[in-house]
Amino acid sequence: MSSECSKLGGTQAAPFERAILINASRERVWSVLSEPAFLGGVIPARIQTVEPPRVLSWQWPQGAAGEEPDDSNAALVEFTVTEDDSIGGTRLTMVESGFAHLGLPTDEATDRHRANSRNRPGKLDQLGADCEQTTV
Repeated sequence: MSSECSKLGGTQAAPFERAILINASRERVWSVLSEPAFLGGVIPARIQTVEPPRVLSWQWPQGAAGEEPDDSNAALVEFTVTEDDSIGGTRLTMVESGFAHLGLPTDEATDRHRANSRNRPGKLDQLGADCEQTTV
């Protein structure tokens, strides 16, 4: 498994993108990505897009704990699952966006973006490891 990481647009409020290459089929990656165990870590969330086995996205609130997500308080997290011939496996790309429209003071939006950018890689690495495990 390998990964790439970038901020799109160059600002702290710009979307954050991370891609990992996983030595597993696209169907296996989709299966793990869409399991309640993986999704449970972002509750409460509002599912936006489900297009198996290609796209999954949700909004999750950036305000007070337990707040329900809506268009004014939530970031959008989108996963795209594609086959990658270079490794004979799958590329999983995650883009998190929406920080600019939250109406937060610049320093608070920057802090949240930075925290999310630091936390996402570990979650994606765990997902990749789970996908690469085989059961006997």
